[in-house]
Amino acid sequence: MSQFLTWIATLPPLAQIPLVLAAFGVVVALLIFFLEIAPRSGRKFTIARLAVCIVAPGLIFLALGSIWPAAIAAVILGGLFFILDYRSRQGAGYLFQLFGFLAPAIVLLAIGLVYPTIQTMVQAFMNSRGNRFVGLDNFAWVFTQETGIRTVLNTIVWVLIVPTLSTIFGLAYAVFIDKSRGEKFFKILVFMPMAISFVGASIIWRFVYTARPADQDQIGLLNQIVVWLGGQPVDFLAVSPWNTLFLIVVLIWVQTGFAMVVLSAAIKGVPAEQMEAAQLDGTNAWQRFINVTVPGIRSSLVVVLTTISIASLKVFDIVRTMTAGANDTSVIANEMYTQFKGFEFGRSSALAVVLFLLVLPIVIYNARQISKQRTIR
Repeated sequence: MSQFLTWIATLPPLAQIPLVLAAFGVVVALLIFFLEIAPRSGRKFTIARLAVCIVAPGLIFLALGSIWPAAIAAVILGGLFFILDYRSRQGAGYLFQLFGFLAPAIVLLAIGLVYPTIQTMVQAFMNSRGNRFVGLDNFAWVFTQETGIRTVLNTIVWVLIVPTLSTIFGLAYAVFIDKSRGEKFFKILVFMPMAISFVGASIIWRFVYTARPADQDQIGLLNQIVVWLGGQPVDFLAVSPWNTLFLIVVLIWVQTGFAMVVLSAAIKGVPAEQMEAAQLDGTNAWQRFINVTVPGIRSSLVVVLTTISIASLKVFDIVRTMTAGANDTSVIANEMYTQFKGFEFGRSSALAVVLFLLVLPIVIYNARQISKQRTIR
């Protein structure tokens, strides 16, 4: 396959176009065959499905450069699939058609997600060159060396502070501007940072934090205010551990708009009858908010918190753009890239596995909450 693609790349551009179009036509023809023609009943269609189930796996494995035993095993599995399809309760051809629908997604997931995940987990237990098994040495480095411990602690600080403050600010803003005269304008102001990339937001805030010597004009907004108040310029991104908090402000600034939009929509979905009934019972605004609004938007709060938590765990752009992890500001994703860039593939993979294990419980919890909401509905 790689040789075929390399050969196409050597051709003139005008010669590549018809080959690419022909390849696209072959793919479309295969999809039509899988989804429309082969599932039909009849002897000739049954023979066609049998041929595809037996011949196609073997040819695919051989085209990918596999050895003959692997291709033979693929042929056997294809034959078993044909038997299952032929004896399917839904009728012959049903599983064949279903596989045709799912095959593109399965292939893309296998190439882009499953295979890299398995490869990373294996690499996490190997040395930097990937040719010797070292067991848990890479994980021991993460949790025993000062750099690794600081990286993990910083990540935990991010995931504790950012979701909490972003959700609180977004919820408060959504409540205060709900049904106000300039609601749309106020929402746009807060949501605008969401339209900026993390790198762009980092560059903006890097200028805000910029410090120059006291005898020079300050271009950083914060240090200019400090000088106006009679103080000395402060290098906010170099003062540990407060520099981590200054970086956290950037992600809060970006994610507050997301929290505000989602929670504002959820608040508008709270039945007005419940609010009126609570008001008739003599409750004040705070009591109505705690006892009526918050329970009514609980599912949206869970989605916002978990989504921002995952974004906080995976934060990379902000740290890399503003400090590159210097002055004790590194997080797991940034350190993973740093180790990879330094050809420490084992340590980089170990950090990736740690990050995966931290994200996994949040994803599972979010999925369970969504499942419960579907059950209730």
